Amino acid sequence: MVRKAIVLAIGLFCVSAVSLAADKTAAKPNFIIILTDDQGYGDLGCFGSPNIRTPRLDQMAREGMRFTSFYAQTVCGPSRAALMTGCYPLRVARQGDPDSIHPQLHSEEITIAEVLKTRGYVTAAIGKWDLAGHSQTNYRPELLPVYQGFDYYFGTPSSNDTFVNLIRNTQVVEKNADMSTLTKRYTDEAIAFLEQNKDKPFFLYLAHTMPHTKLAASADFKGKSAGGLYGDVIEEIDFNVGRLLDKVKELGLDESTYIIFTSDNGPWLFRKQDGGHAGPLRGGKTSCWEGGLRVPCIMRAPGRIPAGTECKAVTATIDLLPTIAKLAGAAIPTDRVIDGVDISPLMFGKTDHLDRSFFYYQHDCLRAVRYGRWKLMLPHTEPLQHSIAVTWRKHVAPQDAIRIQKPQLYDLEADIGETTDVADQHPDKVAELMKLAEWAREDIGDHDRFGANARTFGAPRRTLSTEINVAPRQKQSNGQNENEG
Repeated sequence: MVRKAIVLAIGLFCVSAVSLAADKTAAKPNFIIILTDDQGYGDLGCFGSPNIRTPRLDQMAREGMRFTSFYAQTVCGPSRAALMTGCYPLRVARQGDPDSIHPQLHSEEITIAEVLKTRGYVTAAIGKWDLAGHSQTNYRPELLPVYQGFDYYFGTPSSNDTFVNLIRNTQVVEKNADMSTLTKRYTDEAIAFLEQNKDKPFFLYLAHTMPHTKLAASADFKGKSAGGLYGDVIEEIDFNVGRLLDKVKELGLDESTYIIFTSDNGPWLFRKQDGGHAGPLRGGKTSCWEGGLRVPCIMRAPGRIPAGTECKAVTATIDLLPTIAKLAGAAIPTDRVIDGVDISPLMFGKTDHLDRSFFYYQHDCLRAVRYGRWKLMLPHTEPLQHSIAVTWRKHVAPQDAIRIQKPQLYDLEADIGETTDVADQHPDKVAELMKLAEWAREDIGDHDRFGANARTFGAPRRTLSTEINVAPRQKQSNGQNENEG
C-alpha cells in the first residue's frame, strides 16, 4: 500500500503547475461505467436482438456511439481485473492463489478509482466486485473496493451462483438477499450517490449481478419479455439504465458526464434458456471465439461523443483506465506496463482507426491475436490433461470446445462468425500474427512462462500449467464452482 501511495503521489506531482492552476476553474467530467454480467453481444435491440426490448439502451446508442469491436475477457473475475487496471489479467499481481481462475487483485495494483482520486474525484462501486475472492463468504475484506480507491461500496463480493450476501463498505448487511431485487436496489444506490455528489466530480462503477445465473426478475418484469426469463432480466436492466440516465439529466449533469455501458464477457450458452445470445458471433463465455470476449458497448456524452455513430475499431475494457485518466487530466502509473490505450479520439469521432493488436487469453493460455481485420487462433500447447479447453468444454458448444492443432486465420470483416479458416491462403498474415503472439507470450505471459513485464509485488508467482494438479479446480467451494464466473 505504501508503494501504491508513492506512485500515485508522483503521478499527481507530475501534473504541471499550469494544469493545476487551470483546474481550479475548469470543471472535471464525471464518469459512469455500467457493467452487466454475462450479457451477450446480441442481447440488445441496437445490437440486433429480435425479441428483447431495450428502448432506453437503444436511445442511449442513438444519442451516443456504438462500439462494435469492443472486447472484455472470457470470464467474470479476469474481466473485472482488466477493467480496473487497464491490463491483461495475466499481467496483474494477485494475492492468494496465484493460479486462481478468478484473481484476488493485489493491493499494490492501481485501479481507475485510485487514478481519479488524485484529481479529487469522489468514487463509488455498486454491485458485484469479484476481485477479493470468488465466494460469497470466503473473501479478503482488505481487498474490497473501499481499499482499492473507492469511497463507498454497496454490493456483493462475487457471483450469484447459489446465493447473494450484501455488503456496505466492509460490513455484511444482508445475507441471502432476494436476487429479484438486486437490479433495482443497485440502481437506487447509484441514484442516491449521484444526488449526494452532484456538485463534485464523481466516478460511479455500477456492476450489475444480472444476467449471471441464477436469473431473477422483479414482479414488474417477470414473464413480460418475449425473450423468456433472460429477456425479463435484460429488460429490467434496460429500464433501470433509463432511471439512471433520467437522474443524470434531472441533476443537470448531462453535458458533463460520460456514461459507458458494456458487459464483462460473452453469454453463458450452456445455461440454455437462462443464457444469453452472441448474435452473429461464434462461441460464448469461457471461449476465445469472438462470442466469448466481444461484447456490446455504448458510450454517451452529449456535446462530446457524436450522436448516432458507430466505431468499428478494436477497443477494449483495458482502454477505459488510460482513456478516463486522459479525460480527467490524471496521470497513469509510470512504474508498470499499462496495456490499454487512450481511445478518446475514437470517442470524439476524430478518427476511425486505431493501430493496435489485441490478445485473447483463456485463463492463463494465450489463444488468439487480432490485428485489424485478421484474427489468428493459436495452436493449444499446454498438456492435454491440463487443458482449459478440456476442463471448460461443458460451457460451450462441442464444435467450439476443440483442441486446436494448427494456426487458424479468420477475416473478421468478411466472416464475423469465424466459419472459414483462410490460413493457407494468407501465410504472410499467419507469420505476422504469430510474431505478435510470441511477443505477448514473452511480455505478458502464457501457461508455461511468466511474462517479462508481469507483476507480483512480492506475491507468489503463478504455477506453470505443466505443474498443475487440476483436481483443485474442480472442487466445490462454498457451493460455487471455481470454474464458473
